[in-house]
Amino acid sequence: MSKSVFYQDDGQCYLCNLYGIDTYHTDLEEHHIFGGTANRKKSEKYGLKVKLCRAHHTGDYQGYKEAVHFNGENDRVLKKIGQKKFEMTHSREKFIKEFGKSWL
Repeated sequence: MSKSVFYQDDGQCYLCNLYGIDTYHTDLEEHHIFGGTANRKKSEKYGLKVKLCRAHHTGDYQGYKEAVHFNGENDRVLKKIGQKKFEMTHSREKFIKEFGKSWL
């Protein structure tokens, strides 16, 4: 398993931090930014993954519907951030070749 290219403090959900929610979590889950069978493996290869709290990853906690697996906007936010991170060391053409399209 490769390490994420995104630095995160232990207990900090990437999206909570991005949105200014100051919460410590004990239930962080690994999220591969680009999913599906092939792209999940590529996300792993390039470290394009973040730690998310259950509410931001897969869950609907007390009406909270921000989970990337169900919320298209949050999913797109991570894909754009992931592509920008990838393009810090690779070209856009390589990104498109690897992941099929540009999110930017």
